[in-house]
Amino acid sequence: MSSARLQPTACAMLSSTIKHHCLRPVRNGVVFSTTSSCHRTNRPLSISMSASAPPTPLEICVKASLTVPNKLGDCPFCQRVLLTLEEKHLPYDLKLVDLANKPEWFLKINAGGKVPVLKLDEKWVADSDVITQSLEEKYPQPPLITPPEKASVGSKIFSTFIGFLKSKDPNDGTEQALLDELSSFNDYLKENGPFINGKDVSAADLALSPKLYHLEIALGHYKNWSVPDSLPFVKSYMKNNIFSKDSFIKTRALPEDVIAGWRPKVMS
Repeated sequence: MSSARLQPTACAMLSSTIKHHCLRPVRNGVVFSTTSSCHRTNRPLSISMSASAPPTPLEICVKASLTVPNKLGDCPFCQRVLLTLEEKHLPYDLKLVDLANKPEWFLKINAGGKVPVLKLDEKWVADSDVITQSLEEKYPQPPLITPPEKASVGSKIFSTFIGFLKSKDPNDGTEQALLDELSSFNDYLKENGPFINGKDVSAADLALSPKLYHLEIALGHYKNWSVPDSLPFVKSYMKNNIFSKDSFIKTRALPEDVIAGWRPKVMS
């Protein structure tokens, strides 16, 4: 598995079959949805192939580190896709993109300039929602589907985390809003855990866990804040159930990259 930066000639392989009814129109060879992926600017990973895995690694463009050359950057949406690939045991070829200085080849395959972007069926597919859904359809084993009634569990944690992180007023209610969301999640896990879909990890966990990782590091650094001990199921979910998984350890950003990535929002 390569950790080298992608060259124009590297953008030409892979063929597979996916359903396109859930995807949005193609622009400049890239499939988009209406939702955004990662607006914020390699390590080789060793994974085993499943019986249905593609014969060659899937090419994926992700954010490069801001602090260390040739390392994965801090985009939680990129990690979500990488976690999906890891949990499905699909081989992939990591292509690092400097989002502060986007190369011409990258803008040619993805005019929007966002990551992650994954190549499927000779098309570069953008947006983590679309990518993970496409992977589930193409490679259904092992299944990562989250039942619709559970798919939105914890979905407001990230936005309330950002509100609290950016807040300059300790009395504006942003901290309480985050605590309310975490408390609801704690109650849910108490009754339904250890994962969002019960005993097995699912797509909802892979979407939420990178955001909780950012929450832990950024709030610890900028606010000297951590998830309170009064929320033991959230703390255990993060530390014992998710952050300790091999797939998460392989795909997580460096703490210094998370800190650097959030600095503009904190200082604005």
